[in-house]
Amino acid sequence: MIMEITPTISIPDNELTFTFVRSSGPGGQNVNKVSTAAQLRFDVLKSASLTVDVKERLAKLAGIRMTQDGILIIEAKRYRTQEQNRADALLRLSALIQKAANRPRTRLATRPGLSARIKRVESKKKRGAVKKQRQSLDE
Repeated sequence: MIMEITPTISIPDNELTFTFVRSSGPGGQNVNKVSTAAQLRFDVLKSASLTVDVKERLAKLAGIRMTQDGILIIEAKRYRTQEQNRADALLRLSALIQKAANRPRTRLATRPGLSARIKRVESKKKRGAVKKQRQSLDE
């Protein structure tokens, strides 16, 4: 099965690895017996589904969730069942990749307008006048 993220990005299931561990969240006595927390592992560096620039932005967005080897680990333990936690992990991965897929707009260098320059000079003159009034006349 293939997970569609954007119209241009889709990730096949063989690139995703799930492991289930015991959760510290809700569950009563089941919390000590059933492994409901889902750990999703996605090897970003070896993924053929992502472009180089998306991989770089994803690594920056992931932060400490990415290992030195380039493996993104998402841990989902919000729900009491494996299925819900698995779906939650996939949803969070999808949101992270969508955010990384958006190329940030480049900033265009601009100059201050004429009125802003005049305003700046006027405020400097006003401040200078205030300081001039504070000076003693006997010097």
